[in-house]
Amino acid sequence: MNPIHASGSNRQYFREIDENGRIVIRTVGTSLMENRAFLYLTRVFQQAHLPVPQIYSIDSGGLTYTQEDLGSTSLFDYIKPGREQGLWTEDILQMLEKTIRLLPHFQLEGASFIDDWSVCYPVEAMDTRSIMWDLNYFKYCYLKPSGIEIDEPSLEDEFEAMTDYLLGENFKTFMYRDFQSRNVMIKNGEPYFIDYQGGRRGPVYYDLASFLWQAKAHFTPDIRKYLIEAYINELEEHMLHIVFSPPERIAFQDRLIRFVLFRLLQVLGAYGFRGKIEGKPHFLESLPIAEDNTYQLFVDYPDLQQEFPYIYDLFDDIHAHRHSH
Repeated sequence: MNPIHASGSNRQYFREIDENGRIVIRTVGTSLMENRAFLYLTRVFQQAHLPVPQIYSIDSGGLTYTQEDLGSTSLFDYIKPGREQGLWTEDILQMLEKTIRLLPHFQLEGASFIDDWSVCYPVEAMDTRSIMWDLNYFKYCYLKPSGIEIDEPSLEDEFEAMTDYLLGENFKTFMYRDFQSRNVMIKNGEPYFIDYQGGRRGPVYYDLASFLWQAKAHFTPDIRKYLIEAYINELEEHMLHIVFSPPERIAFQDRLIRFVLFRLLQVLGAYGFRGKIEGKPHFLESLPIAEDNTYQLFVDYPDLQQEFPYIYDLFDDIHAHRHSH
């Protein structure tokens, strides 16, 4: 039985051989409700014929189960020449496009098979409370441990404005929640999706933001644009069977950018907690990248500076301080 490193969660993974001689991944969870969500969503996605691991066995207590071994190559590993050397080869771009075109099938087709959203963990839908959890994560696990002086009323005003914006559309789609290249495995040249146990009903923009602005993926603006177009094209061709007009494409991307800002703040909170509080070096290494990504987002989209001036000022100061040393 070989332990597999899991960087973020408290779940434990082991590669072993089961009684049928198969190489499997044994997952040992710490939350029965989280395991229940993963197992339920796996069944749902299999019904929708989506690429997820097979579940082989579940222990009587529900905290441990075995699943298909999808190998050791994540999409994050697969794109290494691009993210480390800027060598975005045709093979890498094709795999990224294949992955991003699968995403709306999870969000729309997958959602159509979910008959009990209450199974989702820890909440069944993105709502005001869960958004504020993430924004407070940013405040208490990133800003405060960094020793940054905070004008609490100004920050809370912008948190409330952001929450109102994010919940401005009615949504019936599945939000993967942690959709990024480490949660996609490549087996026999095909992408398989894992770690969706935190998924819930929510807007499609969040997952696209999570994937394209992953701190260590180092996607260029051109690659992000290419993959956004591929995502919209998949919606047009295979999911919604409609055509997005040029203004509708612009509106989609404008809305996406607001979700990118929210996701980056959530990520900074997570990195702050795992890095500054738990002392995990991988997350400390990622903090400056996430800071730069957030600052650059404000530079690239000046409208955000007008909408969230206090948060922009915070990152302007953080950027100036870091680059003055």
